[in-house]
Amino acid sequence: MDAHTLTRTRPISAKSTALLVIDVQNATYSDKEREKRPYFYDLVTRETLPNIRKLIRASRKAGIDVIFTVIESLTLDGRDRSLDYKLSGFNFPKGSWEAQIPAAIAPEPNEIVLPKTSSSLFNSTVFDYVLRNIGIDTVLVTGFLTDQCVDHTVRDGADRGFYMTCIADACATETAERHQNALAAFKGYCRIRTTEELLTEIG
Repeated sequence: MDAHTLTRTRPISAKSTALLVIDVQNATYSDKEREKRPYFYDLVTRETLPNIRKLIRASRKAGIDVIFTVIESLTLDGRDRSLDYKLSGFNFPKGSWEAQIPAAIAPEPNEIVLPKTSSSLFNSTVFDYVLRNIGIDTVLVTGFLTDQCVDHTVRDGADRGFYMTCIADACATETAERHQNALAAFKGYCRIRTTEELLTEIG
């Protein structure tokens, strides 16, 4: 496509689009988080998770690939983790409860789940390779945290030549301020849409 005709607002093509669900897992969202992170838990329960479910259903119906990523070490002791995850104390061992995806959005048997040990799954998984093998050039991003793993993934995807879309109300972080600041900071790398806007496009 000629540079003068390139646009982020081109129509979505199901065969070249993937819906990405980042780090929605027991370690980040479960009843254990209710007291520790009341704002986050309430927002995800009330808005974020229902929106992700809507997007998953619509994507499956439209033939859009749904891909999940979870923070999960390749080992039990986490020796394969990134330095940042070691310094942050993140180790969700291979096969652990913490690495499991909630039943409400459970992957179907033919869907891809990538374990990652860095903020951007482009850095610690075969995500880029998989997208290119499938023929994906457009990534719709949902999940946690807006100002950490979502942010990093959106930026990396844009730099690697993918059309990135962040679905703002299908992402969440620790405070409303952090969420809005993140969206403002990375909006130059992607389209920002609401769940309803995306459902209309997909529909």
